[in-house]
Amino acid sequence: MKANKLPLLLLFFLCSSSFAQKDTLSKQQTNDLLKKISAQFDSAKYMSEVGNRACKCIDSISVENKDDKEKSADIARCIDKEAEVYQMMIKMNKALSGGDLNITINVNKESDEYKHYYYQIEEWLTDSCASVKKTMGSNEKESEFSVSKDPKALRLYDKGIDALKEDNFKAALPWFEKAVEADPKFAFAWDNIGVCSRHLDKLDHALEAYKRSLSLDPRGKTPLQNIPIVYQMKEEYDKAIDAYNRLLDVYPGDPEGYFGAGRMYVLKGDLEKGLDKLCKAYNIYAETNSPYRVDAQTIINSIYGEMKKKGQEDKFLKILKDNHISMQ
Repeated sequence: MKANKLPLLLLFFLCSSSFAQKDTLSKQQTNDLLKKISAQFDSAKYMSEVGNRACKCIDSISVENKDDKEKSADIARCIDKEAEVYQMMIKMNKALSGGDLNITINVNKESDEYKHYYYQIEEWLTDSCASVKKTMGSNEKESEFSVSKDPKALRLYDKGIDALKEDNFKAALPWFEKAVEADPKFAFAWDNIGVCSRHLDKLDHALEAYKRSLSLDPRGKTPLQNIPIVYQMKEEYDKAIDAYNRLLDVYPGDPEGYFGAGRMYVLKGDLEKGLDKLCKAYNIYAETNSPYRVDAQTIINSIYGEMKKKGQEDKFLKILKDNHISMQ
């Protein structure tokens, strides 16, 4: 794809009419003005502005009946909306600091240059935008028993959801429990009993609820992803690994299974197995433009530091090579 070129000075005067002059500036005056503008450029502040716009876009994404790949694509579109603008502003600042006054905006999404700016926004969102994990963490794919047909159970469930929106797990839990009293086959209600119980540190109660949900819907993503998290909280890492493997049995190639198992191996001190699993997760996240790529990359970098200290850098590089990953 051909990159678009835009003369910087034309763009600058179009964007900021307050600098329009009746009299022609001297070359020195122009240079002084450009340097002054460049000095006032706050890249962190502009990243925050760009990131917040992308975050609002992500918050508006509808997740109903979407899988992780579809949600990742929606998030990627929100980032793409800002990536070209952010690239333009960074390059504009460099030009104002004494570079070429004709800048090139690379719009090829497969190019390393475009990805550089895209990943910067993605990293900011991973750290600062709660909507990213909220969107990716939602599992609203419906099965036969996902949603109750009992009006009373639905009313009680909706009251629980209202409390969940405020992160009030203590207030939400009784509503979901009443919902399953009205309809014991209400899988989504059992899921949310598990979610609330986990946040309230009622771990055994959470496990019971998740397992009850799985008995109704063996392919339920929420219980399959959350059971190993509960085992991790109980520091039962082998059981957590088994649970992540069950997730992979039901959803082969699901990056959450590899990512979670990798983390458990790291917690157990088995860095090599952990690295292999995390590399597999990273590759899938990268292929699907998932923002969780940043989390996998962060842990892989930490493993590198630990393995290097132990003189195992060659083993680290071999595992990366076996997973078709190269260090940049």
